[in-house]
Amino acid sequence: MTTESEPTADRITPADGVPAFPSLSADDFKAVFRGHPGGVAVITADDGTGPVALTATSVSSVSADPPLLVFSVSAQSSSARALAAAKTVVVHLLDADDLPLARLGSTSGVDRFADTGSWSRLVTGEPVYHGVRAWIRGAVVNRMDAGGSTIFAVHALQSSLSRDPAPGEAGNALVYHNRTWHRLGDHSRID
Repeated sequence: MTTESEPTADRITPADGVPAFPSLSADDFKAVFRGHPGGVAVITADDGTGPVALTATSVSSVSADPPLLVFSVSAQSSSARALAAAKTVVVHLLDADDLPLARLGSTSGVDRFADTGSWSRLVTGEPVYHGVRAWIRGAVVNRMDAGGSTIFAVHALQSSLSRDPAPGEAGNALVYHNRTWHRLGDHSRID
């Protein structure tokens, strides 16, 4: 069943002068995406003022050659300013074993680096959490303002892979869907 929503009076004004299109309301947009699961990552950086971390479900690979990924960060995030100034980031790609870290990165008002035994710095200075499924250290090669967020393009420079399911195996993937965490496994596999 398809449900269509009436466009709102809000309009986006393109830079090229083409007539604006009516926008979907923020509530309708959120409702549509609640049913679209996203992989879970924690992004860390340090712009020289101290380490920051946040949980994101917007990480996506763009290209294998060169190795590029993208993610977005809301301007309302407490980490947004530091990420905007950082030259490099570490993107931690999580599985269900990493759920405590995903929750930590999505909790407001806490010191995400208080447990000094759970993280360290790479020799290049970036904060990295220990024991996660995988992480990628990358150089920020582009930033683009998009509405109330910034889209980051990152060139992958270094990685670590601790847990890698064999091809075709379900693994233990962590996804965020309909405002809650889910574990993918053999029970969710469709052949």
